[in-house]
Amino acid sequence: MRIIFMGTPDFSVPVLDALVEAGHDIAAVYCQPPRPAGRGKKERLTPVHTRAVALGLEVRHPASLRSKEAVSAFAALDADVAVVVAYGLILPQAILDAPTYGCLNIHASLLPRWRGAAPIHRAILAGDAETGICIMQMDAGLDTGPVLLRDTTPIRAMDTTGSLHDRLSTMGARLIVEAIQQLDSLEPQAQPEDGITYADKIDKAEARIDWSRDAIDIDRQIRGLSPFPGAWTTLNGERVKLLQSRLSDAQGDAGTALDDHFTIACGTGAVTITRAQRAGKAAQDAETFLRGIAIPAGTRFGG
Repeated sequence: MRIIFMGTPDFSVPVLDALVEAGHDIAAVYCQPPRPAGRGKKERLTPVHTRAVALGLEVRHPASLRSKEAVSAFAALDADVAVVVAYGLILPQAILDAPTYGCLNIHASLLPRWRGAAPIHRAILAGDAETGICIMQMDAGLDTGPVLLRDTTPIRAMDTTGSLHDRLSTMGARLIVEAIQQLDSLEPQAQPEDGITYADKIDKAEARIDWSRDAIDIDRQIRGLSPFPGAWTTLNGERVKLLQSRLSDAQGDAGTALDDHFTIACGTGAVTITRAQRAGKAAQDAETFLRGIAIPAGTRFGG
């Protein structure tokens, strides 16, 4: 098929690769414009832009798709379908209607649960047992369109947003290729009215750890905010990001180290930290981290 691809971050790159490998004709790649980054504020291409250039594909990065010129340029590509995955711009109705088969979105949740911006983070934060990918026919609403295909994956006890992100990206790449192969025979299924939730964008204020909370909630917070923005606490006045953890049956005063192996008491129960990051340093597994800074039993966190 002749496809317009629309995506921006790392999550979208395996999908673009899968469509190319399946032999589809990529008419153009749409992504967010380059933006200043780093200390020198030099403009940096998005991951999709970088990959599209490497593949020799035409790249477009309009700031908006609402102008008549943008719609005309999009429609002139004469695409069979547009594939949209973490693109970052709202698509007006004229864009949605332009391809023969409309626009298909790869959404990283089991719709209608977790419509919106941060479905992977929110699924872990909420303690969901599973999540997945939905291939959705886009309409004018926020992730409200009918679903063509879906697949599920369990959320494991050690999953972080990072690990789940990578698994779902691979799943989405596989599923969109399957959906396009079957496009004439798939029957769109309207989303049920029950079970609708919204995955609000993560606020950095959610990242500070309150050790008076239950261990199960803190464990979800640590894993759900890893690698970004990173749940954090303070240790000897220094901010430390905690990036991976597991639950412990230990008990003690909330916010206190219970052993020499990075187990920290919570309001109920405790968590053992397995990956952490000091300010200005690279993330490290707990064993390496503890070689650089001793955390004996009785050490206080937070405050």
